[in-house]
Amino acid sequence: MSLDTRVETPRKLTRKEQRAVDAKTRLSSPAASIIAVLIAIFWTVPTAGLLITSFRPAADVRRTGWWTVFADPEFTTKNYVDVLGTSNVADSFFNSFIITIPAVLIPIMLALLAAYAFAWIDFRGRNALFAFVFALQVVPIQVTLIPLLSQYVQWGLDGTFWTVWLSHTIFGLPLAIFLLHNFMKEIPRSLIEAARVDGAGHVRVFFQVLLPLLVPAIASFAIFQFLWVWNDLLVALVFAGPEYSPITRVIATLSGSFGSRWYLLAAGAFVSMVVPMVVFLSLQRYFVRGLLAGGVKG
Repeated sequence: MSLDTRVETPRKLTRKEQRAVDAKTRLSSPAASIIAVLIAIFWTVPTAGLLITSFRPAADVRRTGWWTVFADPEFTTKNYVDVLGTSNVADSFFNSFIITIPAVLIPIMLALLAAYAFAWIDFRGRNALFAFVFALQVVPIQVTLIPLLSQYVQWGLDGTFWTVWLSHTIFGLPLAIFLLHNFMKEIPRSLIEAARVDGAGHVRVFFQVLLPLLVPAIASFAIFQFLWVWNDLLVALVFAGPEYSPITRVIATLSGSFGSRWYLLAAGAFVSMVVPMVVFLSLQRYFVRGLLAGGVKG
């Protein structure tokens, strides 16, 4: 009897798989781990200092730095009571939700349609138009503020929620189209062709085939956009009227006319950070997918 001594040769890795293996090897090295820990520490120290400052008495905040709390610990919740007792903080917190939710949903709906057209509809000038949309990401927001405000005044929309919604939609669309387009292009063409063989048109292909597969991509951009809009101050200062101010704009005024209550800013910052922290901690796994969406295929 003869034994089968054949040995299977290992499969040659593709370029994309080899790059993934090399990246994993580099990122899992001891040096990379030490660097990551140091970056995490330096990144966390300012936030920890802000948190400690928010619970310190006003006299201590004015007189000493937050690091002295370890030698002379004294804490109070009066700063948070003063912040939450401000008349317009509750209204501005509610306004932030009114601003943020539509400013997330509107660009997602428009970007889904545009990304599908760029990815799966062959029309003349498609590549040039997509390159133009991609290039819009490098346009500074500041250069668009005055032209947009002038246009809103002509339309009679200035000082309302509509100006903030439209502005955030305009600023977020290029990135949304880019990310969603890249996700759509990664979907196998065979799925689209099989649906079309069965008689499905663009509407059925979009809603029944692509949309269920795009949930991670939609969630990743929604997180980016939510955090951007919630923490925005510039757009709110330019376009939102006083009665439509989000919480970031109100916190900026907590210090008073002459900065006499600047110690309240730390507590106000953490009041504003509650919602973004919940969103980040609960959906942080989607951030990696969003960051990798623009990766070049191997």
